[in-house]
Amino acid sequence: MSVLIYTEISKGKIKKSSLEAVNYGSKIAAQLNTTATAIIVGDADVTDLGKAGAKKVLKLKNDKLNSLDSLYVTAAIEQAASAEGATIIIFAHDFTGKAIAPRLAARLKAGMVAGAVDNPTVAGDVFSVKRNLFSGKATAVYNINSAKKVITVLPGSFPIELTGGTAEVADFAVNLDAVNSPIKVKEVKQDTTELSMLDADIVISGGRGLKGPENWGMVEDLAKALGAATACSRPVADMHWRPHHEHVGQTGFAIRPKLYIAIGISGAIQHLAGVNGSKTIVVINNDKEAPFFKSADYGIVGDAFEIIPKLVAAAKSFKANQ
Repeated sequence: MSVLIYTEISKGKIKKSSLEAVNYGSKIAAQLNTTATAIIVGDADVTDLGKAGAKKVLKLKNDKLNSLDSLYVTAAIEQAASAEGATIIIFAHDFTGKAIAPRLAARLKAGMVAGAVDNPTVAGDVFSVKRNLFSGKATAVYNINSAKKVITVLPGSFPIELTGGTAEVADFAVNLDAVNSPIKVKEVKQDTTELSMLDADIVISGGRGLKGPENWGMVEDLAKALGAATACSRPVADMHWRPHHEHVGQTGFAIRPKLYIAIGISGAIQHLAGVNGSKTIVVINNDKEAPFFKSADYGIVGDAFEIIPKLVAAAKSFKANQ
């Protein structure tokens, strides 16, 4: 028996959220006196998977998996779980995890908890998992009583711990002939964003206060100066100033960076739900009554069009003197 963790690749590297999931799964394996096995689709340097706690890496092999169709991936993971005798399967709580984990739980008749935020507690037959409720205002502990368990891990909830461990790597041929997917994938495009907001330690986010997409360049300038990722509020995505995959909030992505800088965002509760796990929040807004200031660690009341260029210059000057 082993703990199985589904991991993803971005630009030839294992995603940060996947390494967090492997850390999480390895801690479960340690409590159960078993091992953690990571599974991937595609080719990448898997050294960090061993350092994160995986003792084995299975590379799923089948041409149909290249489409990233969640029905094919679900079936592939089910076969890998059966071959490994895994009764606990872990995912990151991202687009892929949200699409596959519920399907897999239904197929395995497994209990599921989505968005775990703390290491589980295993005491005899009691398997307890903590997750957030009410947009992060409360937490709840769930006991999973089923023989098989599926858990998704909220990105940014756990620091990545890399050791000197290594993992055995093996190919795993998957048979998908019996899977009839109604989904037709025309093409798969690689995200050209240099740094994903889900993996970034610093995120710079813009709202309607920027007045239009033509002004987004200064957000990108600040992000480049700080080595940060960019994000946006829902109205910005709805108005097509920015793509929807950059939208953070209750109906978008939940992120937990070390530093979150919100520019021209009022701070409605729906937006706060996606960023209130950030270690430090900085708000820049010319409205001193903006609700976001109540949740901010630091606030600047002023015109973003005057403040941001000064921050960019200061960041560049600081780096030049390092």
